[in-house]
Amino acid sequence: MTCMARLFRPVALITVSVCAGASLGQGVMPPLAKPRVVNDNYFGVSVDDPYRYFENKADPEVVKWMKAHNDHARSSLARIPGRQGLLENLMRYDASVSDRVTQVRRLPAEIYFMERRGAADNQFKLVMRQGLTGKEKLLIDPQALENRTGKPHAINWFSPSPDGSLVAFGMSKQGSEAAVMSILNTRGGGTLGAPIARTDFGGVDWSPDGKAMVFNQLQALRKGMPQTQKYQHSQTYLLRIGSPPASARPVFGTAIKGLAIGPAELPFVNLTHDGRWAIGTVSNGTQRELGLFLAPQSSVLAGKPQWKRIVSAADAVTSVAYFGDTLYMVSHKGAPRSHVIAMNLETPNIQAAKEVIAESQQVVVNVAAAADALYIESRDGNVKRLYKRAYVPTANAVEVTLPVQGSFELAGDGVNAADPRLPGVTIDLQSWTRARQVFNVAADGSARNTGLQPAGPFDAPADIVATEVKVKSHDGALVPLSIIHRKGVVLDANNPTLLYGYASYGITEEPFFSVGRLAWLDAGGVFAVANPRGSGVYGEDWYKAGFQSTKPNTWKDFIACAEYLIAEKFTQPSKLGILGGSAGGILVGRAMTERPDLFAAVIPAVGALDSLRFETTPNGIPNIPEFGSATTEAGFTALLAMSTYANVKDATSYPAVLLTHGVNDPRVEVWQSTKTAARLMAATTSSKPVLLRLDFDAGHGIGNTKKQQFEERADMYSFLLWQMGVAGFQP
Repeated sequence: MTCMARLFRPVALITVSVCAGASLGQGVMPPLAKPRVVNDNYFGVSVDDPYRYFENKADPEVVKWMKAHNDHARSSLARIPGRQGLLENLMRYDASVSDRVTQVRRLPAEIYFMERRGAADNQFKLVMRQGLTGKEKLLIDPQALENRTGKPHAINWFSPSPDGSLVAFGMSKQGSEAAVMSILNTRGGGTLGAPIARTDFGGVDWSPDGKAMVFNQLQALRKGMPQTQKYQHSQTYLLRIGSPPASARPVFGTAIKGLAIGPAELPFVNLTHDGRWAIGTVSNGTQRELGLFLAPQSSVLAGKPQWKRIVSAADAVTSVAYFGDTLYMVSHKGAPRSHVIAMNLETPNIQAAKEVIAESQQVVVNVAAAADALYIESRDGNVKRLYKRAYVPTANAVEVTLPVQGSFELAGDGVNAADPRLPGVTIDLQSWTRARQVFNVAADGSARNTGLQPAGPFDAPADIVATEVKVKSHDGALVPLSIIHRKGVVLDANNPTLLYGYASYGITEEPFFSVGRLAWLDAGGVFAVANPRGSGVYGEDWYKAGFQSTKPNTWKDFIACAEYLIAEKFTQPSKLGILGGSAGGILVGRAMTERPDLFAAVIPAVGALDSLRFETTPNGIPNIPEFGSATTEAGFTALLAMSTYANVKDATSYPAVLLTHGVNDPRVEVWQSTKTAARLMAATTSSKPVLLRLDFDAGHGIGNTKKQQFEERADMYSFLLWQMGVAGFQP
């Protein structure tokens, strides 16, 4: 679940009898939790919450229960005979490539910043080099912090100064994402000044001369302030390089009078490369549509910003790029699959913006500005297309031929494909059957593999294919489904099959390569990926057809995909598992509660499972635009429908369930999983296990070490194969 940009009742636990699943080679299951019902009345509807007291995750008795069930889950999973071999296979595939490289940034003078994890490393490090073949310099090593503290650390984000002489980066521990910002002199001068806390989202940009920077900082919660205030009233601050952090002053956000910015809106500032403008961006939590403000850059750098609002959320702008006093914007207003419009910032008027890329059957996703042209990222079905358009008014967009038909991003979390001072773009490119490589696309349209990501022997397996189909859902809508399998798969309904989906925020599951998936296929498995409504595969209309009151379409589409896999004899219910993470927990959790007969096993990973209580959490407030609020009748109705926890029924034969969660998760509180686990344990009449796998040194999965990632993946896959009755995985 995206964290923007993504109540305690301490009652002692009383133990009761052991559930019926304790004889499946799991050892003795810890006692169930006794329900202590809290009844809430929403608009005349009574809703019971039997495990409300689990929300106090610091209560000693709750912690004791969590640890007991985590120990039980891990010991049960460790006893699966094939689990160790599967883990070794995952590690073997990963070790076949000398390094994993991500977050590549290219600066003038061919300076490259990137994160790199060697085959023997447990975490990504920040490095830089001069030229594609130049000597690499290690800048930041989170493993060194872990060695000193005994706690895993991760780099959350980084942002180099315009000439690469400085780099700001955020570091957090134990998956908390509570980033602390430091500024490093890359030329050997160490860090500058004291670290700055509460910089979870970074939001760093630099003045063109590198002498000043802006960054986003969360407010400090004073004693007595509710935790739901955590992500509200954040500000963008201006800091002069070399000045103490205490000298930083807010230049954008609710602290600036007269801007009409809401408390839950996240403020960020971009300082244009030419020194002309500061562009302020606000997003209402997870809402895709942006608000935009404009100020002379000189006024912001002087600490006296002269902001003017130029775009509101109603203008439906979702991506922006700047070049030559012109702001290029992707908007879905009047264009459900989006188009690109251009606005002159000398006389900014959104109503007078000119269309430069018209709406088509493809979905326009992002724009990025390079020195030579505007680059456009577009989705054609489940394949991305790259276009470029010269800056002259009469230019047309021309498609850039890419060497792989798959997916890439020009913009997004941690993505910065273009630099307006440089021609061309740098992109990651991959497909279902081709591993990710880093390409430089030149101004002449040629795409060259940079070689930054070393190739491996399993990068393009010849015996794996992806079958693309469209599945008819309950109301006739055609749902895209990708099925990855070995060539010559036998359609005898006997293949262990894993169906994955997400279906929130308009995020599309695009073609991606995974060495972990190879280990699943090695075990005889089929891997299917659905894009139900709620994703953005067909644009705004498809997204909004699985949004708030229409959210049931998401799990109905998912169920239709499961039924398709069975009807086409890829598999059968006893060999079908489903997996969804974060907001994908809504998808798989509600598919399970609607059709418990359809699945052998279900895995909600860091799942959003108790929707009615979500907005009582810090990250629940920013997610109100996506899911709705229980303070309104329409919002309550929608949230009740999408709540797995509230829709678990007593005396029901549920499939096997493995709930995984990091205890330090800042996006989805761990009690969403613990409450749902307790409810399922009490309700199920099947002999199938409900296991709760927790990690007390992790959060939402962001920044997990390699060891944590592969241990969890091995547990998931072996659990599925165990429950599907696959030989070699039966305790």
